[in-house]
Amino acid sequence: MIELLSANQYFFILLTLVSFAIGSLIQKKWKYAILNPLLIGAVLVVLTLSLLGIPNSTYQAGCYLLNYLLTPATICLAISFYEQFQAMKKHIGAILVSLGMGTICCLGSLYLMCRMAGLDRVLTLSLLPKSITTAIGVALSEEIGGIAAITSASIVVTGILANIAGPTLCKLLKIHDPIAQGVSFGTAGHVIGTSRAAEMSELAGAVSSFALTCTGIFTCIVLSLTAQFL
Repeated sequence: MIELLSANQYFFILLTLVSFAIGSLIQKKWKYAILNPLLIGAVLVVLTLSLLGIPNSTYQAGCYLLNYLLTPATICLAISFYEQFQAMKKHIGAILVSLGMGTICCLGSLYLMCRMAGLDRVLTLSLLPKSITTAIGVALSEEIGGIAAITSASIVVTGILANIAGPTLCKLLKIHDPIAQGVSFGTAGHVIGTSRAAEMSELAGAVSSFALTCTGIFTCIVLSLTAQFL
């Protein structure tokens, strides 16, 4: 039975979708930030694979169709940017400066923490793209000599943390402007953070969509130029 399931890619796709749906229902019922659908879905998938004794490599191979949709799904975020472009246009200079500084601070602080923790070069390069979307981060990690699986996991964890803690941090730090919120979520939390920004306001979601795109581009440029020296 397990061999039959392992050979059927539709089982893994169904498992992923059902796990996420269960997570969404749980969050709607109890409405706690920690009950993130992605987090719950990931836990359910891991538990199911562990109980059935199915390796992660088999699961990843079975979900290649879902992985293929990551890039077009990310591109679709440009729709909200287009709809809110007029509201963003007069702040575009401040947004770009904030994105550039946010990218540099993120990469710089993470690199210092990796050095302090004694991580080797490969692990460091694998973690540096953690704040950009998976579609860009995994390819960048492979190009600069990182491990794609570690990069992918760090990107997911980063996005979930941004999705869960972002609204609370905005309240604590009194960040009420939707443009500032959008820049924060898009720069630090990529697509998963952007989904939470879109729930806060349409403008925040649009700015976050623009921010995650620019952050991905800036990160690619910076790491492509500096990776050989790290």
